Amino acid sequence: MGEVFAGRYELVDPIGRGGAGAVWRAWDQRRKRYVAAKVLQQSDAHALLRFVREQALRIDHPHVLAPASWAADDDQVLFTMDLVSGGSLAHLSGDYGPLPPRYAVTLLDQLLAGLDAVHAEGVVHRDIKPANILLEATGTGRPHLKLSDFGISMRKGEARLTETNFVVGTPGYFAPEQMLGAEPDFPADLYAVGLVGLYLLTGAKPDAKEMFELFLREGTPPAPAGVPEPLWQVLAGLLQPDPQARFRTATGVRKALASAAELLPEAAGDEEPVEVFDQIGPLPQGYGPQGPEPAPAPVAEGFGPPGTSPTGSFPLAPPAAVPAQPQPQPQAPATPTPTPQTGPLAPPGPTRPYTAPPRPRTPRQARTAGAGPPVKVVVPVVVVALLCLAVGFWALATG
Repeated sequence: MGEVFAGRYELVDPIGRGGAGAVWRAWDQRRKRYVAAKVLQQSDAHALLRFVREQALRIDHPHVLAPASWAADDDQVLFTMDLVSGGSLAHLSGDYGPLPPRYAVTLLDQLLAGLDAVHAEGVVHRDIKPANILLEATGTGRPHLKLSDFGISMRKGEARLTETNFVVGTPGYFAPEQMLGAEPDFPADLYAVGLVGLYLLTGAKPDAKEMFELFLREGTPPAPAGVPEPLWQVLAGLLQPDPQARFRTATGVRKALASAAELLPEAAGDEEPVEVFDQIGPLPQGYGPQGPEPAPAPVAEGFGPPGTSPTGSFPLAPPAAVPAQPQPQPQAPATPTPTPQTGPLAPPGPTRPYTAPPRPRTPRQARTAGAGPPVKVVVPVVVVALLCLAVGFWALATG
């Protein structure tokens, strides 16, 4: 199991890295769900103050991924957000290259809706780029975008944490006034949205400096290859070098974008569908959709679960059916034949015929021993009767 942070967040596996620290997939033991946890990498005063600003941002909007909670443990701090698994616009463009115009319009409209909610709170994002715009894993369905990473955002009028001539942000997506160290303002975010739109439609990262010089030379240059003219008119209104000549609000850009989308041709029937799939990957061993899984009970050596071999490795075949046998009839017990022994511990020898031991003799039998077998005398019954009659007559005569 992973490390448990502040007794609540179990860090499962790293899923990304930002400018201020690593991003982990974590299990929230209290809310019983997976979240994205950003663990602060540095502990200097500026980093901690930026952390406080970012975690304090609470914007509830379907296209904004703002911090939801935070925790501290010893010398480390983290804050959590909803877990978004579809990767970023950088992943999507890397997989498909130039996106279909109507698909790009959908993404830009959602980005502007989220940015409008951020600006409504008086916050300037200051780091809008494809890597900070995340996607839900919606497959081939309608995409769902979330603007994330408010690490260097600030409210208008707040004290700056850097020197005036120090530029904060991502090179390539700076507004011209940012390069000159001007105070952060909403039109700078809208300039970055124009560069993101150009990236989605062309599949190539635009060069902000080159774009700035091109607009200075030509005013509004022709549409780049692959960018429909109606959409280019909207993007050109975002990429004007002078902040006063740009769109002033995200709401105004959304209206212009909707009007331009009506002028786009219908999508071709053979157009490849864009799929936003899971970029995070499966959960590591020991974790399931419902959180950490209990460890399996230990199995004694030589025994396994029912239906397995004694080692628990191979399934056993079911026992074959045994035909019914006739029940034996009860019989008289046989007289055992003892085996003679020569001693109390002598091993059994070969079986011999049984001979009954001699019975003890009476004194008379002892005297007549050797005289041979006795003679058997049979007296007829008639003779006995005649003798009885004779004795009876003699008694009468003498009486």
